[in-house]
Amino acid sequence: ALIGRLHKARSIAALTGAGISAESGVPTFRDAQTGLWAKFDPLELATPGAFRRNAKLVWDWYAWRRELVARAAPNAGHRALASLEGVVPDCSVITQNVDGLHRAAGSRRVVELHGNLQRVKCSREGTIVATWDDSSPREAPRCAQCGAFLRPDVVWFEELLPAGTPITPGVLGL
Repeated sequence: ALIGRLHKARSIAALTGAGISAESGVPTFRDAQTGLWAKFDPLELATPGAFRRNAKLVWDWYAWRRELVARAAPNAGHRALASLEGVVPDCSVITQNVDGLHRAAGSRRVVELHGNLQRVKCSREGTIVATWDDSSPREAPRCAQCGAFLRPDVVWFEELLPAGTPITPGVLGL
């Protein structure tokens, strides 16, 4: 019945969160035993205040996460959502995940609500930075343009989604 409905659908929007990437080895945040917040305090690693207090600690934690995610591969769930684009041309994935695995699986219309770990931006100007010098053992890398610290391009606790995030009806044909 589901396959029949999918073949007749004009548009589909799939909403995903951490659970879809768990099978790829990406730790979730809230699992009581193994989640990242069971081991780390989000107020010390994922807030603007934490970054102001200790940019290097926050940078290093996100660098560890970038390495972990770089070793992950899309799983059957990611690939299944990507394959829906062959059945339903107006197919979008809206995800809270920052791991980039939906795009790696082949999904083309992906809204990454909370950003992407692989991108880095200037903490002052918000400009995406393609390369940076991460060789200092004492401080986070700095923006070559203005000298501010660089940070991951992710939405932290206490932050709003970026302006223009396409989640309102009609933007994705929803």
